[in-house]
Amino acid sequence: MVSAASGAVAATRALDHLVRNERGRLTAALIARLGNFQLAEDALQDAMVSAVSHWGRNGVPHSPQGWLLQVAYRKAIDRIRHDRSQARTVSALKPLLGGETGVEPHEIPDERLRLIFTCCHPALERKSQVALTLRTIAGLSTAEIAAVFLDSETTMGQRLSRAKTKIAAAGIPFAVPQAEDWPGRLQAVLAVIYLVFTSGYAAGPTEARDLATEAIYLMRMLDRLRPDEAEIEGCQALLLITHGRRAARLDTNGVTVPLAEQDRQLWDRPMIEEGLSLVARAMARRTPGPYQIKAAIAACHVQAERSDWPQIALLYDELWRLEPTPVVRLNRAVALAETGLFDLALQETGMVAGELDQYQPFHAAHADLLARTGQTAPALLAYARAIELSGSEPDRNWLRQRCMQLRQRV
Repeated sequence: MVSAASGAVAATRALDHLVRNERGRLTAALIARLGNFQLAEDALQDAMVSAVSHWGRNGVPHSPQGWLLQVAYRKAIDRIRHDRSQARTVSALKPLLGGETGVEPHEIPDERLRLIFTCCHPALERKSQVALTLRTIAGLSTAEIAAVFLDSETTMGQRLSRAKTKIAAAGIPFAVPQAEDWPGRLQAVLAVIYLVFTSGYAAGPTEARDLATEAIYLMRMLDRLRPDEAEIEGCQALLLITHGRRAARLDTNGVTVPLAEQDRQLWDRPMIEEGLSLVARAMARRTPGPYQIKAAIAACHVQAERSDWPQIALLYDELWRLEPTPVVRLNRAVALAETGLFDLALQETGMVAGELDQYQPFHAAHADLLARTGQTAPALLAYARAIELSGSEPDRNWLRQRCMQLRQRV
């Protein structure tokens, strides 16, 4: 006989696995049936609480996903029965039970693609899009999401609640956009996932959640749900190539190591090769988009012993045509400087100085350009501003080193 202690351990392990791998799918299936974000989330949480005691006593069921989904349906009906403010009637939801037999995993419809597009609807501001995606698809807790944005748990909880309420009040459809709306909406989804990745990549792995890894997980899922989309392949390639260099990002003293100075033996070559293969596949579709170009730029940094700066500069020209943003212009200026066009690069950075005054990478790049053109005093001021704005201690340490090296050359 299985002891109570071992049963509880097995139940906890099974639930932990489901939270990580299936929560988004189960939440999406519930929202599709219930039409209510908060009700679906609360009902699933109730079902998980029940699972701890039930599975601990009786063992993990053959279909834990189906068990949770069926119990969550019942919990939703119970909540509605005790909440007269709900417009939907109990009788309207009773067919959800679908009998007493368990639901097999393959019978659970995969509604995550619709859920991603709902979370990333343009009616929601970007911060809310990211937070809601992390909550419903990646399964992060409110506290974990609050830590990403440096908000209090209470503030983030209110933001998530307002986003769910807005979806309901505005009648935002739980649906994949029509064909004519797909390109624009897809870019919003990719932008959210990329922002999740960059937030995690800048912070590095944490004890709670590595958001860079979470973003790669979301991209792989999106690629499976919507295969043969060049921009999805491009974004996934960008994440993989970038993340493949993670082990070389810091030296033994915890100081940021620039890409050109990284020990390439530390790179995750299989991950990078997977990314390069995705770049080639996406480009072969001959429907270029911003993420494919960004992935191609990333590829130019890792395919040879040195970055191919002339090709990178040309790719930034094309990216500027599609995304004429100050950040793209700044990155293009850096590429021009690496090809020896320092005066043109300084001219370009001057054009975006006002718009990027609060953007730390601008001041770091501008400082480097000034130093390389012999303008030591302005360079030191720019480095000081970059250090002030940096939210990363490894980056601050690297910038301090550059300042010290520059002073020693005077």
